[in-house]
Amino acid sequence: MHCFSLTHTNHVAHLTLCRPESLNTMHPLFWRELDEALTQIHREGTARALLISSTGKHFSAGMALETFSSAIAMDDQSPEGRALIFDSLTDMQATFTKLETLRIPVIVAIQGGCIGGAVDMATACCIRYATEDAFFCIQEINVGMVADVGTLQRLPKLIPEAIVKEYAYTGRRLAAAKAQAYGLVNEVFATQDEMLAAALATATEIAAKPPVAIWGTKQAIAYARDHSTEDALKQMGWLQAGIWSNAHVREAVAAMKERRSAEFTPLAKLVPFREQA
Repeated sequence: MHCFSLTHTNHVAHLTLCRPESLNTMHPLFWRELDEALTQIHREGTARALLISSTGKHFSAGMALETFSSAIAMDDQSPEGRALIFDSLTDMQATFTKLETLRIPVIVAIQGGCIGGAVDMATACCIRYATEDAFFCIQEINVGMVADVGTLQRLPKLIPEAIVKEYAYTGRRLAAAKAQAYGLVNEVFATQDEMLAAALATATEIAAKPPVAIWGTKQAIAYARDHSTEDALKQMGWLQAGIWSNAHVREAVAAMKERRSAEFTPLAKLVPFREQA
């Protein structure tokens, strides 16, 4: 990969944006490699948590602006061209949605600027850590467009709507301390090293839990966000009935009593039906 590096340690997958010279901007290769990496992690089932971090001064400056005049130029001169805009955006949205639907939790560690498309990406993750110098910017309004890959849909479910409107309308920078106060960021750290250490510790702690119970927890939280309490409670009953394991409960309790690491069955490798013999 050119835009990312991917490592696996103790059931934790670590995906790192590694083009600091270009501020980790998002051009077509970025989207292709991210989609491929997430698909691989989702299918393999060996990772139990995903950590996303970055390199350089900024987490990501968002969409590479030069792509609008080349690789993904928007044709607004015909109905066919405008229809293609919809289809292209749907495809891009689907990549970030994979972060939300991934079978494992996703932690993102943000330093410096998290700008434009990077906000779309961060809001699709489960847990957000940041450094003191980090900031979020819905940059799209500053370049004459509407944020269109998830920010305006996910951010209002994470922080108060009035705050979303203020920053979406103005394009101002939301500093890490304020982002934490609003609930967007879980914790703020003095340095990137401290942040990464904490993020890795959280990912490792999650990876020590029963993978199928973590999968179920992520499913339940996502469902409850978009449904009524009554519907979510019904879904919880069906979900729990589907994944309950006496063996996992016994192992977890025994491991606590014996002060040892528990051993749990990994998620099954996912092979799409169309690829099966």
